[in-house]
Amino acid sequence: MAECDEKCNGNCSFDFSEDKQKGVCLIKEEFIIEDHVRQLSKQCLTETDKQKVFASTNAEDAEAQSSSDESAVKRFKQDDKKEKLRGQNKARPPPFKAPRELSLCPWIADQTVDESERKCLNQRCVFLHDRKEYLKIRPVDIGTECHIFNVTGKCPRGTTCRMGSRHLTEDGFNIVDEKRLEEYKKRSPSTMNQLSKDLQNKLRKHKYNFAKAEAIVKANDPSRKKMQLQYFKSNEPKNVDNRETRETEARDKPGSEVAAAESVHIVDNSNDVKAKCDVADRDASHESKRSRMGPVDDSDLIRLQPSEKRKIDWKNKILLSPLTTVGNLPFRRICKEYGADITCGEMALAPKILKGAQEEWALVKRHECEDLFGVQLCGNNPGVLTRCAQLLNREIGVDYIDLNLGCPIDLIYRQGGGSGMLNRLNVLETVVKSVSQVLDIPLSIKTRTGVYIDRPIAHNLMPKFHEWGVSMITVHGRSREQRYTKLADWDYIEKCALAAQPVPVYGNGDILSFDDYQRVKETYTTVQGITIGRGALIKPWIFTEIKERKLIDISSGERFDILRKYTNYGLEHWGSDTHGVETTRRFMLEWISFLHRYVPVGILERPPQRINERPPFYRGRNDMETLMASSNCADWVKLSEMLLGKVPDGFHFLPKHKANSWK
Repeated sequence: MAECDEKCNGNCSFDFSEDKQKGVCLIKEEFIIEDHVRQLSKQCLTETDKQKVFASTNAEDAEAQSSSDESAVKRFKQDDKKEKLRGQNKARPPPFKAPRELSLCPWIADQTVDESERKCLNQRCVFLHDRKEYLKIRPVDIGTECHIFNVTGKCPRGTTCRMGSRHLTEDGFNIVDEKRLEEYKKRSPSTMNQLSKDLQNKLRKHKYNFAKAEAIVKANDPSRKKMQLQYFKSNEPKNVDNRETRETEARDKPGSEVAAAESVHIVDNSNDVKAKCDVADRDASHESKRSRMGPVDDSDLIRLQPSEKRKIDWKNKILLSPLTTVGNLPFRRICKEYGADITCGEMALAPKILKGAQEEWALVKRHECEDLFGVQLCGNNPGVLTRCAQLLNREIGVDYIDLNLGCPIDLIYRQGGGSGMLNRLNVLETVVKSVSQVLDIPLSIKTRTGVYIDRPIAHNLMPKFHEWGVSMITVHGRSREQRYTKLADWDYIEKCALAAQPVPVYGNGDILSFDDYQRVKETYTTVQGITIGRGALIKPWIFTEIKERKLIDISSGERFDILRKYTNYGLEHWGSDTHGVETTRRFMLEWISFLHRYVPVGILERPPQRINERPPFYRGRNDMETLMASSNCADWVKLSEMLLGKVPDGFHFLPKHKANSWK
């Protein structure tokens, strides 16, 4: 046992065991920066001292970024109060947006020389329409090779492309590589699940047919069934006319047709619901057949039984968790290339999906490389969630729907969504049953252990999920109160897996290396699969590590190449104009806020790195590795400038997610 260098009067807050401080990642001595204020591996500090150290460093980082960010570190300056550290920066500056008056109209920007006479017909368009004026203020190119032009043969951003020197004439007209464009058109679209204007208009004008979802929700409403039973069991119904009296008398006679019909209607109204759903499906099928080409099947006319639904082999798969903000399509492409078996889109809010909101529909887009892809829905209302599930099941290509019962965000929780649904069991039952019945694809659920640390309830819900029609369950081994401040409870995940049988259960929490994966798989044999979230953000090659069963020491050059690839995918997804460049930059910086936490294997004292261990400040094996290890936002911006050019004037960035688990 190591001894403390300074007197602590028995109040030492650190646990020294074999010279290893709890929560600190051990680095080889030659790489440690000894004189840095946050070097804690040889210090003995109280909890108050630790808060002061973190406060001073965070304040320095914020001041280096912008003096206007003082509000983000005010809570660290209170010496008397131990204020709870939170995992979100809520006072972030807004993202950069180029003024529309200084941006060229997309209709004009895409013009070729042959289309030079084409005019914008939108009289309300607020964009700039003079190409020559725009060329005078056009931002400097950030590169010479346009990734989109090289892939497709035509860059849709045209004149506004920030890498357009190769595909623009001197007058700013777009050049098209006809041969490459024809080859690209023959292939299936790389990005699927686009929101069409026709569908958006139907949703906004409330003309979409949701009769099937409405019938299912009505049948599964427990309060309605209870009221029906109470009414018909009553011997003296109130306010009934002569016709109702005659029906009541006929109902009371044993063996009567009315009594038999009522009993079927009250106790088991599945046939009635089935008939309504069949009618709704038939109406919807007439609409869809108008736009179909080729042979038409009868799947819309005949309801599928649970055993006839599409199946997914969930056993021993590695699933990339749905990650808000950072789990976007370009990042998922990176993870697929490194071996992720199943991917899931970011959490989408069901009410916004039903309103046809472009920003929410962007979360359900799917790349062609995602062979097993799911969409995660979040909401608090059975009717809304069931309608949304019906809509997505019918209108987009998706392999499964995931229901979010684990989101800990205050706004979602207080409205009864996410982990707040765990407190509303009647609503939860209606939601799960209805969504499962409206789908012809599997329904999965992601849940936490419960809302409170000392009251886990997920194991009690596992058998119910099986009865309600769930195909797979992911259990995040923390409660809503814990967020990410404690290690995941894998013993409890195993308990849930035993209770859920035969439904497969995936475990989620603290997997950062093949060593972590192997330990979990060998210890908790009932858990059929692993879900990886933060581990994939910190080191996206973790999927390759697991498949090849080894620890990979990746160089800084390879890590930078991953960022370069992400840049190309981002520009392809969000566009190569100024707006697309800055959108790509913003999401890249959000990702780097996790990526910088990776500690190279070659400088670790005792690999592998654990997800809850924070390293002291260290220098890398070269300058790039040192830069990529920095926790200063300004250094992350420097990395982005190497790939996306200089940031615009007035640019500020603070990460949405902070390292709450390390503090």
